Amino acid sequence: MGSQRKSIPVDSLLQLRQRLDRLPSKSPERATQITAMAQLYGVSPTTVYRNLHVVLKPRTVHRCDHGIPRILPQSELEHYCELIAALKLRTTNKSGRHLSTVRAIQLLEEHGVETGQGLVRVPKGLLRRQTVNRWLSLYRLDQPRLLREPPAVRFQAEYSNDCWQFDMSPSDLKHIEQPGWIDAAKGQPTLMLYSVVDDRSGVTYQEYRCVYGEDAESALRFLFNAMAPKPNPEFHFQGRPRMLYLDNGPVAKSHVFQNVMQALHIDWQTHMPAGKDGTRTTARSKGKVERPFRTIKEAHETLYHFHQPETEQQANEWLWNYLMRYNSQGHRSEKHSRLEDWRANLPPDGVQDMCTWDQYCRFAREPESRKVGIDARVTIEGTAWEVEPDMAGETVILLWGLFDDEIFVEFDDETWGPYYPVSGPIPLHRYRAFKRGKAADRSDRIHELASQLNLPISALSGSDIQLLMPD
Repeated sequence: MGSQRKSIPVDSLLQLRQRLDRLPSKSPERATQITAMAQLYGVSPTTVYRNLHVVLKPRTVHRCDHGIPRILPQSELEHYCELIAALKLRTTNKSGRHLSTVRAIQLLEEHGVETGQGLVRVPKGLLRRQTVNRWLSLYRLDQPRLLREPPAVRFQAEYSNDCWQFDMSPSDLKHIEQPGWIDAAKGQPTLMLYSVVDDRSGVTYQEYRCVYGEDAESALRFLFNAMAPKPNPEFHFQGRPRMLYLDNGPVAKSHVFQNVMQALHIDWQTHMPAGKDGTRTTARSKGKVERPFRTIKEAHETLYHFHQPETEQQANEWLWNYLMRYNSQGHRSEKHSRLEDWRANLPPDGVQDMCTWDQYCRFAREPESRKVGIDARVTIEGTAWEVEPDMAGETVILLWGLFDDEIFVEFDDETWGPYYPVSGPIPLHRYRAFKRGKAADRSDRIHELASQLNLPISALSGSDIQLLMPD
């Protein structure tokens, strides 16, 4: 018997327990099962009963005071943890650096911290780094949880053209060989991708433009092309959206852009920048307009390694050819294509037509009050414009838009113009007279009338004195 095992494995005891549970409580078979198990392992039946009782006895996983601090009351420890978490959060910079737990405990012990309820100081030696870090995690006051962004809210427009998302991104090509224009003072212009994406269907329209940074003029020109009917009849995407969603760049801050959107009855909404909406960095919905940029740069612009466009027009023709294929691809959640989804979910009142280019140019004019110089000229951004001679020295309202090569002037409740830029100052030894206007003629009449007027002497002497001429 010395070679026999004196301990019963746990799995054997569990199997015995299952067999006993299937038997009635008064069954003699229960004693038979116990005796057989005792003989198998060379122990007494009493040992088998004792092992059954021990192996099935519930045990506590934690201590009886688990979850309760033992160094001080729970309310005080929670208050100290909140102060340490607040110190870490207050000292966090943009790089994510902040006070350590040890340094925060040291400050609380040596100097304390001022709160709305007064100065709070921790007794020395009361708090330890391991204890505080553990309870910060249990109270969910650690840095990752405090700086965690709120849950994302995914929205989608109900109808097509309800919301367009607008953005621009530099092309991976950077430059083209023959740009349409070059500013010698700024160097080579950057090839920029302009894009609008319908929030509902995902249909996109994009253009290449050679620009020097983000400016309202290029953005408004692109938006007109996006809203107007396209030269290609197969490109059905058009119309005025109800809302435009864009970032807080120079375009959204431009007064001309805002005036044009108001004239077109288009609302615009900007993303909340980082630091303006709590822990949320920025709007997640930007992905709807950023994703086509990535697709264009990976599936289309990578082919520029074989052939590069020479002009802006050629680059746009190649781009529009690919956009036809892109819009015909599957919708992100529906079983049909993006273009089919745009057609099937048009608003009940249909597509809102875009105005003409001339009307669009009038919307882009921003009234500005200016005083005309004595030479009947006004200067706008270094360019001189010559107006009517009667306006010299007067305050007028200039109507000058981004897309205009001329200006209009409101004076005496009338609109005058158009006026075009003039050259520099008149060369020396050359005189040029202005054409006489109504104001000059009126002034001449007043001067002539003033020379003919006479005043009775009674205005000086106080009596009507008549001078008699001798016979």
